[in-house]
Amino acid sequence: MYQDLLEMERKLDWTMMRKKVEVQDALARTPTTIRTLRIFLSHTVSGQLWQSAGDVPPVANFETGEGIPAWAFRIEGRLLEVPNQRYKDRNPQRKFSTLIKRMVIELDRDPTLYSDGNIVEWPRAPGHHNPALDGFTIRRTGDTPTKLRIVMYLDHFPEQYKVLPELGNILGIKEDSRIGVVQTLWNYIKLQGLQDKVDRRMIRADDKLRPIFGMDTILFQKLPEIVNRYLVAPDPVILHYTLNPAVIPSERPSAWDVEIKMEDASLKNRMAVTVNASKESAQALLKLDEEIALMAQSLHNSHMKRTFLESFANDPAQFIQTWLESQSRDLESILGSGPTEGLTVRQEELKRSEFFQLPWVEEAVAIQEGTRLSARPMV
Repeated sequence: MYQDLLEMERKLDWTMMRKKVEVQDALARTPTTIRTLRIFLSHTVSGQLWQSAGDVPPVANFETGEGIPAWAFRIEGRLLEVPNQRYKDRNPQRKFSTLIKRMVIELDRDPTLYSDGNIVEWPRAPGHHNPALDGFTIRRTGDTPTKLRIVMYLDHFPEQYKVLPELGNILGIKEDSRIGVVQTLWNYIKLQGLQDKVDRRMIRADDKLRPIFGMDTILFQKLPEIVNRYLVAPDPVILHYTLNPAVIPSERPSAWDVEIKMEDASLKNRMAVTVNASKESAQALLKLDEEIALMAQSLHNSHMKRTFLESFANDPAQFIQTWLESQSRDLESILGSGPTEGLTVRQEELKRSEFFQLPWVEEAVAIQEGTRLSARPMV
């Protein structure tokens, strides 16, 4: 049973080490996830005829702007919470402006009547002069219905590309990262068995890939270059909104949900905690390992003691004889002599007279002579 436990421990250690290496590799690649970005569009109005006390329009004050019909368009966005996510795994929400690269808002109204400009563009730029925002507001004067077209370029991670139909129809994808498209193409090559059996660097084109490659065979390292030819900027998110200042604005904003790929910070943090154990945990594990080693040694000693006593109980005479033979062999090994004619001392000692003058020699001779005389027959 103890050996089974040791084998189980070795398997567990190997599995834990393999999983740790896999997690470290995943940390190096930065895990990604798909989140839902909810975009809110709304507007407010001021100085409109229906907002005055009577049918008489308010007097316009061009210095303060009071009484001039105007409206304000508001666009906001936030990431939806991940379902069933633990509270401790939640991370601070990113601002809406950090999730888009660029945004263009087009106003459909007569430029001869309104000189404020019908195109508003926001390009994201780093720096303190362009802080992260939860939303944007556009203010314009006017009292006529206006159609707005919002064009947003999302900031995906990793950066996404649109795959042209020539390659996308073969691989079955429309949009992906550059690495993702190359990986999908490589999976297609392996599935179809297009890698040369002799020269593994060469890729053979089938009927579908021949127009893509432009030749029958290409080198493996040429795949990223070929993929780049069929990648273009992804389509932006386009929203339409109609603003009518003559009507009371809705209390609830209009909402649209779009998907965005981004770094999975919560998963990365959890994996980092798994790999980088705390100092206290490491010390506790080391202490437990030492305790296990002591217990294993104690079990081994107890087993040896039990075997010793059990052998003595079963056959005491044979046990003593075996034990004496074992001790004799050990003494011979210590003294450096072998089992020659029953001698247990070094032959070199026997050649010296001082050896026979030792205190125990006289007693040994007396015992030997007594044994010899007792063995003689009585007359």
